[in-house]
Amino acid sequence: MKKLLLATAIAALSVSAANAAPTLYGKAFLAADYENAEFDGPAGNMYDEDTVNINSHASRIGLKGSEAMTANTDVIYRLEYGTSIDGDNATFTNRDTYLGVVNKQFGEFRVGKNQSSLARIDNVVVNQGYWDNLGQTENESEVVSALNMADSGRINSSVIWTAPKYDGLPLQLSAMYSSDDQNGNDDAGFGVAMLFDQGTGFTAGVAYDKDQNIDGDIIRGTATVDLGKYMAYPVQLGALYQVGDYDYGSEKEKGLVVSAQMGLNNFARPASLYAQYNKTNNLDGVDNADSDQIVVGGKYMFKDNIIAHAYAGVNNADNVGYEYNSGTNEDPILTGVRGDAQVVVVGTGLEYLF
Repeated sequence: MKKLLLATAIAALSVSAANAAPTLYGKAFLAADYENAEFDGPAGNMYDEDTVNINSHASRIGLKGSEAMTANTDVIYRLEYGTSIDGDNATFTNRDTYLGVVNKQFGEFRVGKNQSSLARIDNVVVNQGYWDNLGQTENESEVVSALNMADSGRINSSVIWTAPKYDGLPLQLSAMYSSDDQNGNDDAGFGVAMLFDQGTGFTAGVAYDKDQNIDGDIIRGTATVDLGKYMAYPVQLGALYQVGDYDYGSEKEKGLVVSAQMGLNNFARPASLYAQYNKTNNLDGVDNADSDQIVVGGKYMFKDNIIAHAYAGVNNADNVGYEYNSGTNEDPILTGVRGDAQVVVVGTGLEYLF
């Protein structure tokens, strides 16, 4: 009898340990990118870079898991960190890191560093590698970057709630609150999102946030349609429109994304082609600071977790800011000017998921 009880206890502990074991996952994505960037300002051509760089694109490693707390409630957790496996940045940076609970009646709560509610309807962007670049609204110091509208970011000290799914109601509802340490301001932030998806190949979403991704308000709407659900064409189309009202800006930033992705059936393994057009007016709330970007690319899946990428794109931006060293190397003076920029990038890379 004692041996039977001992064996039963050991088995129960083993099951408990198995349920509590976290899942290790990650992504390694390296690409060779030919980059040509120019800036024309008051002094003519003030910046001109033409080079091939080895870049790490959104590489990461993480732990995630869940464990039953009661019959109806589970504890969930994720610790995810980004890293540059090309060695340019030797440190780890927080991505999604949270502790939360899931309840069948009350939904899911995540507390920590979470993607904002805008991301809950972000199913339009198809760009990969270098051109997965929404959110760069102004140039960094002494660098000409491809510029686009503000995007969803990860919000520190935040809690996001996802409503439980109800039978017959094809809506995903989310609400978010963040404490008053975002963007260096003194205001607490909040956001809401709603995604309509019946599983028929059409989705529509709307989201709003205040004082989270920018100092101000963002409202975003999205729509997608999978034509393969209605006809013999494996094409997915998407559109995103967004308005950002910066507290410090003179104008509202208005952004549009239109995308298309088509599966290719004449390969031994799954493959696809995609194209995406981005247009942003009044970047960072600045009047007449505009950008246009067009990208084409493709993916080939050697396996479900080994993906080859190729892409090419161009971004043109007018009346955008640029900081340059108007002093000397020994006594640098950063001076800001406005002008026109162009960025051309052609790249190819390999992505490995684990």
